[in-house]
Amino acid sequence: MTEVCSAHEGVRTQTARSVQGRLKVFIGMAAGVGKTYRMLQEGRAESDRGRDVAIGYLEPHGREETSAQAAGLEEIPPRMVDYRGTPLAEIDLPAVLARKPELCLIDELAHTNAPGIEHEKRYEDVQDVLAAGIDVYSTVNVQHLESLNDQVIQLTGTRVRETIPDEVLAGADEVVLIDLTPEALIERLRAGKVYPHERVPAALNNFFKIENLSALRETALRHVAEGVEIKRLAPAPAVARREEGIAPPTATSGAGTQAIAERLLALVALAPHSQRIVRRASRSAERLGARLDVLIVRPPGRTPSAADREQLEALRRLSSMLGAKLLVEEGEDVAATAIETARRLGSTYVLMGAPSSRRGLKRFSEPLLLRLLEGLPGVDIRIVADPTLREDGRAAAEPEGTDA
Repeated sequence: MTEVCSAHEGVRTQTARSVQGRLKVFIGMAAGVGKTYRMLQEGRAESDRGRDVAIGYLEPHGREETSAQAAGLEEIPPRMVDYRGTPLAEIDLPAVLARKPELCLIDELAHTNAPGIEHEKRYEDVQDVLAAGIDVYSTVNVQHLESLNDQVIQLTGTRVRETIPDEVLAGADEVVLIDLTPEALIERLRAGKVYPHERVPAALNNFFKIENLSALRETALRHVAEGVEIKRLAPAPAVARREEGIAPPTATSGAGTQAIAERLLALVALAPHSQRIVRRASRSAERLGARLDVLIVRPPGRTPSAADREQLEALRRLSSMLGAKLLVEEGEDVAATAIETARRLGSTYVLMGAPSSRRGLKRFSEPLLLRLLEGLPGVDIRIVADPTLREDGRAAAEPEGTDA
């Protein structure tokens, strides 16, 4: 087992850091690589050095080796929550804050809490613990990062329902990659060290196929390596700028506002495929250390349908999770509105979906892509293709909408 560490300065200011706890996250490609084991191992080491360490929540999944590492560490008992007649164990956040250890071990950062307690997601519990000045060690799998959701379903055929905003991981003070070869993980799985023996055949035939694990491992390695590179090249992280609402530095000329720092604009429609465009734009923004804006252009005076409202709310939630700013502009002319918005914001990149087939009177109008290229000289225009169409060689096509 090898480890790769990346230290992130995070989204907090230096003043806030003096009273805020530090977050260390152990990340891996899949269940069973040893994230929780390593978290407990390091927690024990800190306890042996004299620090006050307590387990805030532990999910050993019946793994004897993992449970053995917890022996001797104080565990703050979880609280039992009744959900539709089923008792569920959740972190007892008030008890953790009252106990206030120096270091708290909280497993499964992406977990969704049972309804009725303080927060919807466990990462929000962790944020409260950090705000109380308590250091936290936690764990997560790479497929739980929101911006990788589309990539994971493409690689594995499985959509992950529980995700966390990328900024949660980017804001960690330290990220440790627990790396295991796919062959070694499958061996552990067959030995019953990951799931009970009765679950092994189904796991091997689905998520734990060697090609899936190889792709997820490469994704995890690349993500942590990119985090290291982003920190090296950007002493003042883009994450901090976006979280604090600080615009990147600009200079003004007669032609409008020209951005010195990179700034991305994702042009999307009120359609499900737009979420893929936003996630792709978020990954690009992270690599560039750039701010991300998401633009929807709606016809003026039109009452949105129930489906439109649903899609808008989904895009609003996703943009919020990814630290992007969602803009909804009214305009009869999508291209003109997008060009004016990009100039006003100082955008240096525009990302959009692949143009659809042009039918009817649209055949006689100038394509949106061409108008953007002509109206935004010096701005890179990127097409986000549909990866599901790569195998058979067909051109990517999106439903008609603002990016058609």
